[in-house]
Amino acid sequence: MAQNVQVRTPLMTPVLIVGCVIILVSFAVRASFGVFQIPIAAEFGWLRSEFSLAIAIQNLAWGIGQPIFGAIAEKVGDRKAIVLGALTYAAGLVLSSFAVTPEAHQMLEILVGFGIAGTGFGVILAVVGRASSDENRSMSLAIATAAGSAGQVFGAPMAEWMLSFMSWQQTFVVFAVAILSLLLLLPLMRAPVAASKAELQESMGTILKRAFRDPSYTLIFLGFFSCGYQLAFVTAHFPAMITEMCGPIAPGGALASLGITSTSALGAVAISLIGLANIGGTLLAGWAGNHFPKKYLLTGIYTGRTLAAAVFILMPITPTTVIVFSVVMGSLWLATVPLTSGLVAHLYGLRYMGTLYGIVFFSHQLGSFLGVWLGGRMYDQYGDYTAVWWVGVAVGAFSAIVHLPITEKRAPAAVAA
Repeated sequence: MAQNVQVRTPLMTPVLIVGCVIILVSFAVRASFGVFQIPIAAEFGWLRSEFSLAIAIQNLAWGIGQPIFGAIAEKVGDRKAIVLGALTYAAGLVLSSFAVTPEAHQMLEILVGFGIAGTGFGVILAVVGRASSDENRSMSLAIATAAGSAGQVFGAPMAEWMLSFMSWQQTFVVFAVAILSLLLLLPLMRAPVAASKAELQESMGTILKRAFRDPSYTLIFLGFFSCGYQLAFVTAHFPAMITEMCGPIAPGGALASLGITSTSALGAVAISLIGLANIGGTLLAGWAGNHFPKKYLLTGIYTGRTLAAAVFILMPITPTTVIVFSVVMGSLWLATVPLTSGLVAHLYGLRYMGTLYGIVFFSHQLGSFLGVWLGGRMYDQYGDYTAVWWVGVAVGAFSAIVHLPITEKRAPAAVAA
């Protein structure tokens, strides 16, 4: 009958476009923090581990804030949650520009982390997911995730460029203004609560209990840990690692002809290359998520990351290996996000996707905290990043294995009496 005909939703919607812009700017700022590692530590004479701890705390606060902002969005509205996140993000950046002690930076990064939670994947992907049709959802989530990679493409190089003519404090303030400008787009950020009748009858407590009793949800939670470890470690420490451990750039080579004449510049470009390669990798993952079991795709991605990291550290670090690794790792970088968030939506529905994905994302950020903090701590202890790199290889192998037992079959919603 006519009333049963489903209207096909176009792939590109105002919600998806605005969501992409918000994630792009939010992640451009977040991806740039590794560039500030050496300048801030050098200005104040801090140990590498002190600023690393600040970034680690930022990642942990992001993880704690993600399910909180997801619940806020589901209770009082998506746009209100995004406004709160943007204000918190900007406040953390501005206040950090006045901080002169490690403890001050570390405490203020809590605000930055919560701000990222309110303007990042948890809230935005839930809105995008609800505004998408079933046949477009996996690709819509991939496009929004790829926007984060696009932000990474120019975030670190832009920070490096801005530091060439202004202080890091002024750069933080400029970034805060960029975050606040996102609020002008929110009138277009409207999405329906796309849920079945059974899902609407379930309370948040009911569906959380159902997810927590499901072994597959636990495996998804555990598997996302290594993703956070690897991504956060590379974002925070790879520029410094390349600066100090990479072989010299040939004066007459291809990189020099492009204006990349120092290993510090190569470090910023490497983060950009990772983001650029991941745009294609994430879109491919979104397409594949509509055609193949997501758990096997996730196992393949984590296996690829593990092999790429192991081969890179076993070889001499040269400008060529840095570029090759950046492209390979980048193609697998955020490809896990549309698959993981899509898997959560598939198994437990859309009504509380923000909260459920936010809890899974907390595991991601526990890994992020450990990757960033352990990177600084083990650097101070051993003088380089080799040991902590091998820890990342091990946790990547763990995630590749832990996804295999997941049952990719949606559990039935509880039926109201």
